[in-house]
Parts: sequence; C-alpha cells; structure tokens
Amino acid sequence: MKQTLSTQRYSSPCGDLILASARDRLCLCDWSGKPCAGRNMRRLARLLDADFAERPSAVLEQARRQLDEYFAGARRTFGIRLLPMGTAFQLRVWDALLEIPYGETRTYKDIALRTGSPGGVRAVAQAIGANGISIIVPCHRVIGSNRSLTGFAGGLEAKAMLLETEGLGHFLPGK
Repeated sequence: MKQTLSTQRYSSPCGDLILASARDRLCLCDWSGKPCAGRNMRRLARLLDADFAERPSAVLEQARRQLDEYFAGARRTFGIRLLPMGTAFQLRVWDALLEIPYGETRTYKDIALRTGSPGGVRAVAQAIGANGISIIVPCHRVIGSNRSLTGFAGGLEAKAMLLETEGLGHFLPGK
C-alpha cells in the first residue's frame, strides 16, 4: 500500500525549499524548482513507494522552526530525526557530512578519506550532489581542495550565503 509523504514549502533567505516527511522523520529539504529536487523526490517515491501531498506534519513544523533559528543565528545543530534514502555509499557520505561542525569546512578529498574511499573524490562529489536533506545534512560545508566554492544544488550564491550564516563570509565573492 502506497504511503503519502507530507510536504510543505519553506522560504529561506537563500532560496525556496521543499520539505517532506515520512514515518515521523524528515526525508527531504531540497531546493524547490531545481533539478535536484525532482530527482530526489522521484527517488523517495520509488524507494518508499509513496506519493506526495502538501499538508502539515509535526516533523515539518519542527524543521521549519529549526531552520528559522538557524538562519537567525540561534541554532548551530539540528535535532530533527532524519530518513535519508540512498545507496550504502551515499549514506556513508551523508553521515560524514553530519560530522562537519558548524562554521567549519571540509574538502571533497577529506570526505573521500573519511568514508574509506581515498581515490573516490568524484564518487563522493556525486553522492554529495544527491543529498536530499540540504542544509541539515550540511553539504554546503564542502569546498574544493583549493578552498574555492564548488558545485551546490542550490547554486553557489546560496552556498556562499549559508557559509556566511556560519561566520565563513570570506567565501563570498568579492570578500
């Protein structure tokens, strides 16, 4: 029997997000209108045998509240139960992202080493690109080996804004 995932929109200072919950857990926090969100929603629908309906849920309200606090500078960690859906490798990469402290960055190579894939920088980058729980699973904290901003599903401007929120404004263009 198909389940129905609850969804809501969230307007962040750096772009509109779509949130989704399943089984009392957050399974999506993605960039609305971007190709990544469509891919991640299709993956969730397939893996969870689910449809989507715009409706409230306690998890979505908790996510909205914690995102508001994060953008206001009052929250450094999130306390939301997550339901990431991906391959075993993707889950290892996303777990490594969760270990990056607020206000710090890591390189793709750092993540590759952390996940036991020292030669797998490209595979790590692809797994990071498939992260469907953006901001909360902090893929924005991953930068290039030369310390430059690199690809981000929400766009480089959004990535720079997220880093600035965390006190890393030196990554902003022109700073």
